[in-house]
Amino acid sequence: MSGRLLARLGLSSPGARAWAMYDWANSGMLLLVVTTIFPIFFSQFVSDDPVQATGRFTLATTIGLGVIAIAAPFLGTLADASAAKLKFLATFLALGVAATAGMFFIQQGQWLLALTLFALANIGLNGSFVFYDALLPHVAPPEDWDRVSSAGFAIGYLGSSLLLAFGLALITVPGRFGLPGGEGLSPAAASLPTRITFVLAAVWWAVFSIPLFRRVPEPPPPRAPRAPGEPTRSAVAETFVQLGRTFRELRRYRDAFVFLLGFLIYNDGIGTIIRLATVYGTEIGIGRTTLIAAILVTQVVGVPFAFLFGQLAGRVGAKRAIFLGLAVYTGISVLGYLMRTGLHFLLLAILVGTVQGGTQALSRSLFSSMIPKSKSGEFFGFYSVFEKGASILGPLVFWLVLQLSGSSRNAILALIAFFAAGAALLASVNVSRGRDAARQAEAELA
Repeated sequence: MSGRLLARLGLSSPGARAWAMYDWANSGMLLLVVTTIFPIFFSQFVSDDPVQATGRFTLATTIGLGVIAIAAPFLGTLADASAAKLKFLATFLALGVAATAGMFFIQQGQWLLALTLFALANIGLNGSFVFYDALLPHVAPPEDWDRVSSAGFAIGYLGSSLLLAFGLALITVPGRFGLPGGEGLSPAAASLPTRITFVLAAVWWAVFSIPLFRRVPEPPPPRAPRAPGEPTRSAVAETFVQLGRTFRELRRYRDAFVFLLGFLIYNDGIGTIIRLATVYGTEIGIGRTTLIAAILVTQVVGVPFAFLFGQLAGRVGAKRAIFLGLAVYTGISVLGYLMRTGLHFLLLAILVGTVQGGTQALSRSLFSSMIPKSKSGEFFGFYSVFEKGASILGPLVFWLVLQLSGSSRNAILALIAFFAAGAALLASVNVSRGRDAARQAEAELA
């Protein structure tokens, strides 16, 4: 790739490229385990009741993400105070990789083991995101943040597409890889190709994370204001003090906080679509191959469109580009309610691919621009609370509507409210004022 093209994408520095590679690394696990193969594996092999499987899977998602939502502000602030973002990232990475690889040992009927490993994998994955996202302001200049964030999502789509394509081949034609296939197999033999894909996802995640640790240096800790004569505290004690200080100072970052509220609401809808699409598709009778192929289509379409959203943000601003994504998601909710066939699912997959990566990438970079750079771990800890809160509330609302109405279609349609309310809050965010507040705070901490 030429230096000119890399510069256009915001990836001219080795640190930015290594940072973006972590999207390539983790997206394979996110796609295979969180979005496609594991949900289908759980619904069709581990559990014998698709509707009950949907409820259990949703609750396990809620529990796994809830742990990170509670811990993220403390861990993010501690990582800032102790200059340990990379160490925390490595710890959660190790947990997620181990849990993902452990899914190889799941057998038919072991739904509790399956969901325990799934929850731990979610904790590892989303815990690592707190510190990964916090590194964005440190790997590129502010004018490149939209493009670097979008490039990370695009690279992630590309890498996960390749891994999913191989995993799909492994599952559908196992004989070509020397694995058992055909009729009359025992449950353990029949599920072997699927369980091997979980190991592949774990290895992929671990190996392609290495450039991040080699090329991205640990940012220095912020110089927190200290009164004369105030005693020096340990990193843990300083974390609690700083958290209290930040809560008191939130009014100073009003636009960043209002953005987080809007993000919490509209990301409810996005997260629910990402995490429950295949479980929903399985419930209404769409075949496994079609489901996985549709998710692969989403990834392939997402590669160019994630890059395009980064370029679009440079022309019209990240805020307006996010509005476009939310408008498309509203249409997706309506079409999801009406969906009946595999072709419908494929068409929806294309639509999701056009906006999924760009909307999330620009949300990340827009927030980065309205916070002090030296306190990125702390603020992305709060960002994670709102992000995971959305991932909790969305599936929880989905589950409640399913229980009350007996139909997942009504839950899909209800997502429109999340997109509309989130967009309304986003409209009230003054980005220029938020960025000025961040620059002023950074100057005081220098």
